[in-house]
Amino acid sequence: MHTPAVEADLGWALGSVFRGYLRATGEALAGLPGGPRGYQVLTSAEQGEPSSQLALAHRLGVDRTVMTYLIDDLERSGLVERRPDPADRRARLLSATAAGRARLAEATEALRRAEDHVLAPLNPAERDQLRDLLRKLATEAPGENACRVVADVAALEGGSC
Repeated sequence: MHTPAVEADLGWALGSVFRGYLRATGEALAGLPGGPRGYQVLTSAEQGEPSSQLALAHRLGVDRTVMTYLIDDLERSGLVERRPDPADRRARLLSATAAGRARLAEATEALRRAEDHVLAPLNPAERDQLRDLLRKLATEAPGENACRVVADVAALEGGSC
């Protein structure tokens, strides 16, 4: 069977899957301050890495000013707390609160269901393979950095990093 040219285009396929993923995960994380970005920050805070807000902003590709507002929202919601870094009093360490860990567990389950919906055409081995390949591309692509990628995607969607 012949595949139509548009369906053979990598950009079209990535865009189609990405839009479906954004819809599904946006709905799954709607009640969490910052939505998907808030989830990433909360996950990092629960795991204790990276150690500072600035390092986290760089790792996630979020502008440091936007990161400050995002953490402010998570802190106001009682999900994270900032502590002075004993090694550098100018820096703040981020950690998840007990409420944050509980909300993270709920959000992780909602996200898993959303991902299952998006990946429904794939069997479990294919899902794992896709995740592994995407992770490799995301972390090893030459010349890419998270903030630039986020800014590029946001610009395509009419927003900013």
